[in-house]
Amino acid sequence: MSGHHHGHAHDHDHPAAQDHGRAFAIAIALNSVFVVVEFAYGFIANSTALMADAGHNLSDVLGLALAWGAAILGKRTPSMRYTYGLRSSSMLAALSNAMLLMVACGAIGWEAARQLLHPQPVDGVTVSVVAGIGIAVNGISAWLFMAGSKHDLNIRGAYLHLAADAAISLGVLVAGVLVMWTGWFWLDPLVSIAIVLVIVLGTWSLLRASLHMMMAGVPVDIDAAKVEQFLKEVPGVTEVHDLHIWSMSTTETALTAHLVMPGGYPGDSAIDDINLQLQRQFSIGHCTLQVELGTTSHTCSLQAPHAH
Repeated sequence: MSGHHHGHAHDHDHPAAQDHGRAFAIAIALNSVFVVVEFAYGFIANSTALMADAGHNLSDVLGLALAWGAAILGKRTPSMRYTYGLRSSSMLAALSNAMLLMVACGAIGWEAARQLLHPQPVDGVTVSVVAGIGIAVNGISAWLFMAGSKHDLNIRGAYLHLAADAAISLGVLVAGVLVMWTGWFWLDPLVSIAIVLVIVLGTWSLLRASLHMMMAGVPVDIDAAKVEQFLKEVPGVTEVHDLHIWSMSTTETALTAHLVMPGGYPGDSAIDDINLQLQRQFSIGHCTLQVELGTTSHTCSLQAPHAH
């Protein structure tokens, strides 16, 4: 006979469980106020860089709200309709954040290029002062998310947004100072274009990673071949097939596999040990293993020649 066993290691420590609510609230409040101030003074100083940065900051506020909403939804208890809960909303938020950042960069780059062709007088003092405030606001906000960005792609998206804004503000500050010294008004849009290129390069990895997750790809830090080899070396296992590994959220990984064990079901303790080792060695915390005797063919229609 064959059987199914659904196992979890019991003391999971998911980074997603960390509460970033306070960080989100502070960052959203600071950036919302700064957007209004920066746009107003950008208009007064006739600085494309400041107004463009204000637009980018607005995209940050929306992105942070999106990420915060996903973090809250990710804690929702699973239901009969959403049996995994709403964990995957964090992946959707990370993808949306990356796309939003790319769109914002496109808008900033377009306006900066237009101003570069037709430079306008810029109040360098106002630009420098407001940009300095922007560095402080975005720097503090980014710092609030720095630790969580290492383990959670959704938090990483928020962190990159804020760090990118701090970099833009630094560039705007430099441009403002140089404009004061030299009177070269074309420096204002030129610096904006240079910073946009840097941000696009940094955001590309976030976009790729979030798309990979949404397409149910094997997490980049997990070697599927090694996982398959580990399962094949389990005592009593003669074959492993239908192995699937994918991201449930930006911090959690799931696995399903069929284990052919001619000797029969090895008992709950043996299966629990397999799940524990999968968590310890590969950080896979949600595993579903099906034990088969191998007397019939159970080839999955999605099965690839090797682990996938």
